[in-house]
Amino acid sequence: MDLSYNKKVMKGCGGLLSRIPCRRTFDRRLATISNDIKNRITTMGKLFVCDNIIDPSILSADSTLVKVKGHVWHKSSMKKKVLPCSGIDTDAMWGFSHTKDWIFEYKLHLISSTGSIIVPLAADFTTANIPDNQIYNTLIASLPVTTSRKILYVSADPGYDDHELYELSTEMGFQLVCPVRRYKNTSADRIKLVEFYKSEVGQAIYSLRGISIEPLIEHIKSVFRIDPLYVRGYSKACAIVLLSLLLYQILVYYNCKTNKKDPEQSNTC
Repeated sequence: MDLSYNKKVMKGCGGLLSRIPCRRTFDRRLATISNDIKNRITTMGKLFVCDNIIDPSILSADSTLVKVKGHVWHKSSMKKKVLPCSGIDTDAMWGFSHTKDWIFEYKLHLISSTGSIIVPLAADFTTANIPDNQIYNTLIASLPVTTSRKILYVSADPGYDDHELYELSTEMGFQLVCPVRRYKNTSADRIKLVEFYKSEVGQAIYSLRGISIEPLIEHIKSVFRIDPLYVRGYSKACAIVLLSLLLYQILVYYNCKTNKKDPEQSNTC
């Protein structure tokens, strides 16, 4: 890198940097900051609520697969702990997708707002073998609420259709809305869930997913180019993906606070 450029960068940083950190320094830092980033994403989510930028009454939960960098590690070789070639991310795991069958990838779990301002409020990052219902309680535990602006509903896909999640949501003061099937021996409590989901209100709440969290996920992937990933290893991949979400939150918050309105900028004020 040109030395004159280095000096300009350091000057732009207020002279706080004596030199530009090397790539290994960034790699080491990426391996340790994942939990800190998740906490900051939660803090930003609370800020959106406290500043009345978003309405938290109806939220949406979803997950998305994120492609790994490099080759696939086939199950037969994985069981033998044999790497058939270089460039395999050994931290990734196999998981099942109803649309893609078996996949060797990572997974981003997300809860977002709905309405006019669509922004991430809580997030986590796992390997592809972790089911959505195992991460839900962690996400909702960090959701932003205030005394006057409470969560009423969280919509989610069939992967969250779990009795324990319904009970947990009720205990926290809101209702989980998922596609629920009615069987011959369906319990009375589950019939109520089926009836609400099929009601006009339930369908309206669930339909918000298609114009909120689903396009939000694809937009973030596209803007930050994180699918496929350009790093290997869980800690680095987690940091890169969560940093992208945090940066997106900051950009949306800045636009809202400065009243910048641009129809070409998706999900901003």
